[in-house]
Amino acid sequence: MSLADPTALPDDLIKEGSDAGFMADVIAASKEQPVLVDFWATWCGPCRTLTPMIEKAVRAAGGKVKLVKIDVDKNPAYAGQLRVQSIPTVYAFVNGQPVDGFQGAVPESQLKAFIEKLTGGESANSDVEQLLSLGEESLSLNDLGGAAQAFAQVLTLEPENEAAIAGMARVYLADGDIDQARQTIAMAPADAKNAQVQSVRAQLALASSAPAGPAAELEAQVAANPADHQARYDLSLAQASAGDLKSAVDSLLAIVAADREWNDQAARKQLLVVFEAAGASSDIARDGRRRLSSILFA
Repeated sequence: MSLADPTALPDDLIKEGSDAGFMADVIAASKEQPVLVDFWATWCGPCRTLTPMIEKAVRAAGGKVKLVKIDVDKNPAYAGQLRVQSIPTVYAFVNGQPVDGFQGAVPESQLKAFIEKLTGGESANSDVEQLLSLGEESLSLNDLGGAAQAFAQVLTLEPENEAAIAGMARVYLADGDIDQARQTIAMAPADAKNAQVQSVRAQLALASSAPAGPAAELEAQVAANPADHQARYDLSLAQASAGDLKSAVDSLLAIVAADREWNDQAARKQLLVVFEAAGASSDIARDGRRRLSSILFA
């Protein structure tokens, strides 16, 4: 069901109500899902503002709540029983009982929050946050199965959740499945601002730039000739590809300290990629930036 396509919503999602149909349309129906009752009148100016807003919000809820509109001039009985003293007045019914309500034309944001509270939107958001926290904790403990399960549950609730997409990609990275990580992170928008998405993309860039051959050979070359910046640079790529970002930073900083202009400042540029892969707020990035500044401005 597409929220952008109102025609896909149930025909009885919004209906004109009456005193005669109140028991069926409100009391009985609210035992299946929440029902909003909008008490209004044709002469009521604020009603003409509020009612379209309620209809829009109900459609946006995608069938989680229904709306019954009752003209109090034509149907005074239940308005009287509920002591409606001014209009517009909106009551929310759940399980046959009024559970919440408000009077007057409220802002659209307040109306949205009212419906989210009624339909469990706040609880759903809380569940997502808890699952994301569980996924992060599992990843930190190298419990890849637990992390994958938590992030997958979030994606079931919110298929476009960028933190969960990045989390699942990080699970694949930790498991050494670069191809699956790349396919997973591709689910996020190309212009995603989420720091974790950007971190995963930086990690994948590092992985794809790793040199051929074992790192031990590069370490031997650097030990034999510390001024061999290309060998040290290649070593940093190997270290980053293996997940040893701290050592990669050390190698790149050594190049910058010796010759900051080497190869069109390649080492400094690569440091920025490593910082992004580590995460802007990580100890590796903070310490690395501090050391880089010390070198550049010494």
